[in-house]
Amino acid sequence: MAKNGFQIIDSDMHVMEPTDLWERYMSPEYKARAPKSVPRHRGDLVMQVEGREMAAEAQWEIELAEDPEWLDSYADGLANGWDGPSQRRAMDSEGLDLAVLYPSRGLYALAVDGMDPGLGSAIAVAYNDWLYDFCATDRGRMLGAGMVSPFDVGSAVKEARRSVGMLGFKAVFMRPNVVNGINWYDARYDPLWAEIEELDVPLGFHEGSDAGVPQTGDRFLDDSWLMHHTCTHPMEMMLAVVSMVGGGVLARHPRLRVGFLEGNCSWAPWMLWRLDEHYELVGRHESPELAQEPTEYFKRQCWVSVEADEEPARSIEGSGLDGNVVFSTDYPHKDSKFPKAVEAFLGCGFSEEMKRKILWDNCMRMYGFGGSR
Repeated sequence: MAKNGFQIIDSDMHVMEPTDLWERYMSPEYKARAPKSVPRHRGDLVMQVEGREMAAEAQWEIELAEDPEWLDSYADGLANGWDGPSQRRAMDSEGLDLAVLYPSRGLYALAVDGMDPGLGSAIAVAYNDWLYDFCATDRGRMLGAGMVSPFDVGSAVKEARRSVGMLGFKAVFMRPNVVNGINWYDARYDPLWAEIEELDVPLGFHEGSDAGVPQTGDRFLDDSWLMHHTCTHPMEMMLAVVSMVGGGVLARHPRLRVGFLEGNCSWAPWMLWRLDEHYELVGRHESPELAQEPTEYFKRQCWVSVEADEEPARSIEGSGLDGNVVFSTDYPHKDSKFPKAVEAFLGCGFSEEMKRKILWDNCMRMYGFGGSR
């Protein structure tokens, strides 16, 4: 299904989970504590988890949900409860050959710092079971990314193995936010990185604003969605890059692939330049396990996603990171350019070769798609 001559993989297409997902799929032991979706407006993501309410709608989102153009763009999903067939039709309308599916409401299901490890594991299992059923619409094109809980590394290892080995998912994901005060480079996470490395799928980091975990931009949350949301997604990804690269995770796990999704990409050359500069200054003292500059680990093992209309990302072309950028429509979120996300991207000014890399080649490498899926 080529569009304008390009094959296209959406590295980070979202599902819109049903409001009763966890009520239906949670194990009996934890059903009474299941996350609750409490939507108040069309397409909102408001969740209640362990007494914490998250993902409150900004005023512009509330108003957009009544806009005739928005309602027309998402009429199919809204009318059909965001089901599998409407997801596939959305893919068709954008010209997507393949899409790796990440959550919407599920981005908040584990976003409570200090969560009971058993509850966190049960939430992840329930989501993955639902996603497996959802992907039955078209398993050849709708590809799952499995949720794993950071609150219990042993259970996360088992769920990553089940998600990939039994459910056939093509990635595992977590939020980039540090939980329980433990940075990603802490050795306690190494068994999980080793398992993901062995499974030969990427780890996708994906942020969601207004959550119950520490976030860059929290100082603005009570006053301004504009300031808060400007910070959360890209800056949490920057911190995750610093942790995974500068903290030696990629050096210790040379086959681990990592995607930093929905956090823009235009910052990457600068951030890596700064990491390299500091490595030159103090690397031999503070990071002896890094045998080369941080940028080299990033080039070898990492990808960042470009927003459909992220025109500043043109600066990446020729920066040495041409092979490390992937595409996303961000469907069906309210800041998505759907159903014209691909069209917007094609108008950003990249060369034809760079477009092909971003829309297909780089994502094929990140997800390890070869001759078979």
